[in-house]
Amino acid sequence: MKRIAVVEDNPDNRLLVRVMLEERYELAEFESAAEAWVAFQQSCPDAVLLDISLPDMDGAELLRKIRADSSLRSLPVIAVTAHAMSGDREKYLALGFDDYVTKPIIDMERLVQAIDRALARNG
Repeated sequence: MKRIAVVEDNPDNRLLVRVMLEERYELAEFESAAEAWVAFQQSCPDAVLLDISLPDMDGAELLRKIRADSSLRSLPVIAVTAHAMSGDREKYLALGFDDYVTKPIIDMERLVQAIDRALARNG
């Protein structure tokens, strides 16, 4: 079973993702980008669902750290965010995210498809 890291500071959003995905993937949950970064150094997940607005370091900063690390560079990272204005999708894809899903997440199949696409691209 593929291991997906969920980096989300809101416990309700983590619960929603857990309920949607726990039968398909092994989930590792992190409340902060800093906590996730430390964990990724020890054990790399197969993909990451990464909130953009986090209290300690934002999702874009964590993505920069991931892309700069040779052992994590190819890790699929999906932006999961409430930033849903015109141009936001393109902005986050240009930063190096593999995909982009808006919150609130109401379409489980869309989320699963984004994860599966990211995993397929990574082999």
